[in-house]
Amino acid sequence: MTLTQLGAFVLVARLGSVKEAARALGVSEPAVSQALAALRQHLGDPLLARGPGGMTLTEGGARLLPVASQMVVLGADAEEAVRAARGAPESLRVVAASAVAEFVATPLLDAFAARSSRAVEGSAGVVAGREMPVLLHNRLADVALGPRLADDPDLVSEPVYRTGLVAVGTAAAPRPLWLVDPSGTDPGSETARLLRRLKVPEDRIRVYPNQTAAWAAAADGGGLAIALAHLVAPRVQRGELHVIATPATPLEIRWHATTLAPDRRPPLAGVFRRFLATAEALHIMRSPGSGVPPSRFRPPVYVTLWS
Repeated sequence: MTLTQLGAFVLVARLGSVKEAARALGVSEPAVSQALAALRQHLGDPLLARGPGGMTLTEGGARLLPVASQMVVLGADAEEAVRAARGAPESLRVVAASAVAEFVATPLLDAFAARSSRAVEGSAGVVAGREMPVLLHNRLADVALGPRLADDPDLVSEPVYRTGLVAVGTAAAPRPLWLVDPSGTDPGSETARLLRRLKVPEDRIRVYPNQTAAWAAAADGGGLAIALAHLVAPRVQRGELHVIATPATPLEIRWHATTLAPDRRPPLAGVFRRFLATAEALHIMRSPGSGVPPSRFRPPVYVTLWS
């Protein structure tokens, strides 16, 4: 029985499927299935059973889950203790909604590391909103940037930036399609909420790898792109895109920073949260420059053990 196997079990149990656990970890579904199979064989219990609504826990799995969660957290603590003992940089793992990861997460981490009095090794990646609490609770991520997470006494979700969603396209082209970044497939995202308010059917939605790609398609006349107003503003000012009025836009949204409660979160996560309130961080969130292709979140321990 290994931490890798226990971590795979915890994520499948919390998220309800092997597919979603693999997505959250940025690894293949067979990797998760193999780790889960090894744990089942070791413990002699199926742990999880597939039902019409997804994976459900057996009695053995229900008893294992809180223990396994604690062991995964202790594993993260152990890793950090050893890193500190050998003088390695402190790690800061940030997970973010698609647009936040594309435009601001890396510049924020770079600025934070540059001004920090300690050596910091930061990493950032994209996850869906419902994956964020699971990764935070199990210490597979330290900070989540994106939508406000549901009320949870063990999480603190605080607003860090206010912006808005707008629709952009060309002035003359027909607009039968809506062009979105991956957040459009996340039911809990602001983009998905906007699409629901506009009653856009699924067959009129096209998903692009990131906002930059969706904007480019919109500029070529491919449809309307949903964009963050302050980030798309330079292209609007240059005349490459036009803001198109809709019954539901502009839609005001807020980016939130979410961490574990102060008594449980890693100290560096608290320092980063305070950095997000500085003028430097606000300037980066307001004018981050051009976007960079966001990557999936990959906890280093899982990539190492499964590759």
